Amino acid sequence: MAPHRSSTRSSRKAGSEPWVHTSGTEIQEFGTVRMFPLGLSFDARMYSCQRLNQLLADTQILYSLYKKHHWLMRGPTFYQLHLLLDKHAGEQLELVDLLAERVQTLGGVAIGDPRLVAEITVVPRPPDGVEEVPAMLSRLIQTHETILTAAHDAAARAQEMGDDGTNDILVSDVIRTGELQTWFLIEHLVDTPLVEAPHNGHR
Repeated sequence: MAPHRSSTRSSRKAGSEPWVHTSGTEIQEFGTVRMFPLGLSFDARMYSCQRLNQLLADTQILYSLYKKHHWLMRGPTFYQLHLLLDKHAGEQLELVDLLAERVQTLGGVAIGDPRLVAEITVVPRPPDGVEEVPAMLSRLIQTHETILTAAHDAAARAQEMGDDGTNDILVSDVIRTGELQTWFLIEHLVDTPLVEAPHNGHR
């Protein structure tokens, strides 16, 4: 007669089934930093993480605005702006990753949940529908200025506190990218004839 198997023994083979629906405790709270041996004080790392997370939240909103306006673009310059805004969105997405990784490098917790992003961003919410093209471009420019103003201030303060890495990311990546993208957007708001330049004299 075959031996009786214990009813408490799992019939699954080790490694054959995924352990789904696993719950756990929060091991680091948002807004805290761990002590990493980086040659930076706790205060410097805490300050940088707070400023970086604010910029990270606002940059995630800017990325989303770029994607929204990329989809909703209209008019005679639709194709050019459709491509430009998507290109800018991709570059902002790269900044999102850089900012998040810098927070983690400093021992902090990068903001990632879009619901928390919505709670702390300072970027005004746009209408849910479609705005006129100049209004969409102006909204992007204003968001850039909000981020750039904060980035300049945070970069200067981070440098004062000896956080050269954060200063470098803010200046070399966030600020330079934002300034360039703002320039591209501004030039699309100049009232210039698309087909014929007005002039005096005979043809």
